[in-house]
Formats: sequence, C-alpha cells, structure tokens
Amino acid sequence: MDAKPRRLIVLTTFGSLGDLHPFIALGRGLKERGHNVVLATSAFYQAKVEAEGLGFAPLRPNLPEWRRHPKKMARYLDLRRGTERVVKELVMPHIRASYTDLLRAAEGASLLVSHPLTYATPLVAEMLGRPWASTMLAPLGFASSYDPPVLPGVPLVGHIRRLSPRFYSPFFAVMKAATRTWSAPWHALRNELGLAPAGANPMFEGQHSPHLVLALFSRHFAAPQPDWPAKARTTGFVFYDRDGETQLDPALAHFLESGPAPIVFTLGSSAVWEAGAFYEQSIAAAKQLGQRAVLLTGRETGNRPTALPDGIIAVDYVPYSQIFPRASAIVHQGGIGATGQAFRAGKPALVMPYAYDQPDNAAHLRRLGVARVIERDAYTFERAAVELGRLLEEPAYAQKAAALGRLAAGEDGVQTACDALEELLR
Repeated sequence: MDAKPRRLIVLTTFGSLGDLHPFIALGRGLKERGHNVVLATSAFYQAKVEAEGLGFAPLRPNLPEWRRHPKKMARYLDLRRGTERVVKELVMPHIRASYTDLLRAAEGASLLVSHPLTYATPLVAEMLGRPWASTMLAPLGFASSYDPPVLPGVPLVGHIRRLSPRFYSPFFAVMKAATRTWSAPWHALRNELGLAPAGANPMFEGQHSPHLVLALFSRHFAAPQPDWPAKARTTGFVFYDRDGETQLDPALAHFLESGPAPIVFTLGSSAVWEAGAFYEQSIAAAKQLGQRAVLLTGRETGNRPTALPDGIIAVDYVPYSQIFPRASAIVHQGGIGATGQAFRAGKPALVMPYAYDQPDNAAHLRRLGVARVIERDAYTFERAAVELGRLLEEPAYAQKAAALGRLAAGEDGVQTACDALEELLR
C-alpha cells in the first residue's frame, strides 16, 4: 500500500494557553501521521511550539507583554466589554499584518486551520485557493437558537431557555448586525485584496469554513444543534497541558499521597493574572470546611500567600491531567481548557466565570448537574464554603460527574479531528 503523502498543514491561533494547547495537540497528532505542520501564532510561544517538534511561524498580533500587569489585563477580562475590546483593540487593528504573516507561512500549504480569532486565515485561503477548516473551542461560538448561550454581560438570554428558537433567531440577528462595525478593518482588507464583499459577519457565521468546522469539545458537554454549520463535526475535547516539567513536584506528590483528596483551586492561564483575593478567600473556605486544598497560583508571585495553614499547598503550575483526577472537587474560572479537563476527570466543580465563553461553559456544566456557579463579585470564603459544601455533601454531583467523565474518556478528540482533516485533504 502506498504511504500517505506528506502535506504541509498550517494551524493558526491567538490567545492564552487555553487557545494554544488544542492546536499543539492537533499539530502533534498530524505530525505523528506524517504531515509537515506549522503552527502560526504569537512569537511569545515560539519556544513552546518548537519544543514539541512542530514548525513555527510568527503571526501578529503578538501576545502583549502587559498581560502580566493586572490593571491592563482587567480591561480585557471585563465581563461586559472584554470581548469587544479584544476584537477592536487587539486583533482587528493588526489584520493587515496578520494577513502578511500568514500569506508567507502558508506558501506551499495544502490546508489551513483557523482559530475563532485568526480572521486572516479565510482571507489567505481564498487568495491562495486553498481549502481551510475552522475550529470552535466552545459552544458559545455557534450562537445556537436551539441551545441559546449565556452571553457575557447578558445572562438572561441563555437562562430563559423555555422560549422557542423563533425568539432567539431575531435576537442573534440584531446582535450580529450591532457588532458588524467591529470587523470594519477586515472588510476593508477584503476590498483592497480585490475579494468579493462578504455578506457574512466574520465574527459569527463568516468564521465557519464551508469545508469543515471542528467543534473541539465533547458532545456530552454540548450536543450538536440543528442550526450549527452544515459541515460541523464534534470531535471530543482535544487535550494538551504540558508547560515545562511533566513530573509532579515531589512536595506536591507527597502531599497528595499523605491524606484525603483535596479541593483544587485554579484560575487558568489568563484570569490568574487578575486573581484579586481569590486565593486568600479560597484558603479560608477550605479551612472552614476542614478540607485539604491545592492552590494553582500561576507564575504571578503576588498570588502566592506568604504563609499557608496545614493541609494546604500552593504550586505555580501542574498539568490538569495529573492533578484533577486526584481532586475531590475543582474550583475554576470556566475556561474551556479547565472545563474540559475537569469534565474528563469526572469531578464536580464550582465555577467562577470572568468573561468570554466562561459564563456559558459554566451554564452547561450546571445544567448537566456536575457544577455550581458563583459570580466573581460574590466569591467570598463564606459563599464559596456553602457552594463547595453542597458539591461535596450531595452525592448526585459526584455521581453525575463520574458518569460523564467515563463518556468523555471514551472520546479521542485528536484522532477524530485528524481523521476529519485528512478527509478534507483527500
């Protein structure tokens, strides 16, 4: 039998580790199948990408260095206006630079794969006459009238679920029209390139490829809906969570082995830079409950408490795949990376959303009966202790979480996604 031809596949992404890691997972999967893979993203991630044996191409905008400054980071984690600011201030002003970078990286490529924020990808694919696949990391991006999302800052939209799709369709049409001006630089670039005007909004239906749309999450987390794109394919969660050392810190390993399963507290890779009093309140909540705890504080030194009581340990980073299965419960911000890992681990969660897709991810978990949700402004040790007490004391949460975890463990998101991409190549 003839060997499969080696193809150059260019993956594009922008954002936090939660945006980068799924594409590293896809890149590794495609590389193992013999393809040449280039991951185009912010130069900030070059060493991390190349350490996995993948090709790297810089793709502007670069990840801003100010992400480590909480006051600046807070602008882009704002519940109501965070998404607007990311699109209008970080991404769209650089669309011409993104296009130039990607056009260079895509020379000789057989296939391009986009992230929801890499708006240059469909433009380059159209100019080069190449097929492209789009991805959706979380169900929010489909804006389904059959599974109405909880929108940041507009929570009632997704919570009034008894209304029919005929109510939500006009609402989403108005929302898409109201945000169309955000993508004015993209439309201007299309015109400069001599491409036909686009009727679709590139932040909504226009971001979905007509060839293949990979929904990179579990159908047990969010089931496919009738108004999803025709070419949508649900793969299961796509996992990768290395960040330096792959072995557990000896002190943490000893802690885990020396007592009952702890509560794990984390804020992912973005919200952790705007933690506020989260870790102090979490310590107090664990103490009130008499529970052991692991704090994943990130590399922001200000997050690590100066003194920790017995039964509580703080570490910078641990792969979720190694720590979540050993937790009694998980407290996280609702990012899709933490959500997927907690889902697969089969553990109940207390979710404190910040922005973006996080409120909707939290709502999906709550409806499945595996999580409770607490607003960020309401996160005090008293309230957190009450919510965690219910998660730990009511067996239905743990039972449902374990059952869904077993279903998720039966999915192979990387294999399914790679199969779909190879089908498109053929």
